[in-house]
Amino acid sequence: MNVPGPLLLIGCGKMGGALLSGWLERGVDPRNVYILDPNPAALEPFGDSPLNHVQHLPELPSDLKPALVMLAVKPQQMDDVLPDLRRFVAPETVFLSIAAGKTLDYFSSQLGAEAAIVRAMPNTPAAVGRGVSVLVAGARTSDAQKRFCQELMSAVGLADWVEDEDQMNAVTAVSGGGPAYVFYMIECLAKAGEEAGLPKEVAERIARATVTGAGELVHTSSETPAQLRKNVSSPGGTTVEALAVLMDEKGLEPLMVQAIAAATRRSRELAS
Repeated sequence: MNVPGPLLLIGCGKMGGALLSGWLERGVDPRNVYILDPNPAALEPFGDSPLNHVQHLPELPSDLKPALVMLAVKPQQMDDVLPDLRRFVAPETVFLSIAAGKTLDYFSSQLGAEAAIVRAMPNTPAAVGRGVSVLVAGARTSDAQKRFCQELMSAVGLADWVEDEDQMNAVTAVSGGGPAYVFYMIECLAKAGEEAGLPKEVAERIARATVTGAGELVHTSSETPAQLRKNVSSPGGTTVEALAVLMDEKGLEPLMVQAIAAATRRSRELAS
């Protein structure tokens, strides 16, 4: 991965650390990465890597001109963090935030109208390099900076764009919360297996392995999910019988539509 200048990572928690790991695995020079995090333990997973770690902003080099400032702190910490970062606002610097609910207008109000800003919504499978990140850019962000941000987020999985920031609320509902829905499906599948007579431990093991295996199959296959479903569904067989319940007019699809609508609505409320 080619980077046009130093990277400044604000916060090295779970998601910040996952991104940093992805960058280093893609060949980013650790000596070109600066990390601001008050917790020294945040850098323990990186061993003796020659990363530049500081606990307080004044410890950064006074002449540092980062190509990227990655904002990976909690949303409720942003008001305290952003004012001191205004010194980095420059045409060559893009601010990339992964804080849920903080809008482009919010960052412009904190950093100034001249700041180049990109919002990204990653999800937790980024921790294993299989995340989904969706990005939206502010008006001051150049095409080169957009490509750069997408490449950085691609280090932990799929990275895609939306043009309308309001669509980030649906992104939050679908991919942001999506892993939780899948985890809950595993719980439900295991419970159903137990109700059908399987020992609890066996039901949990096979439900977990079934969902992870199906996920890998859809990840590697060129066929659509609909076709993969049909491939499993022999006419008159047991799977078709189960799908008749799941695909009923009161089945899984309307429930999922309601769930995503509820999460999207709540995302808009939190962003307002």
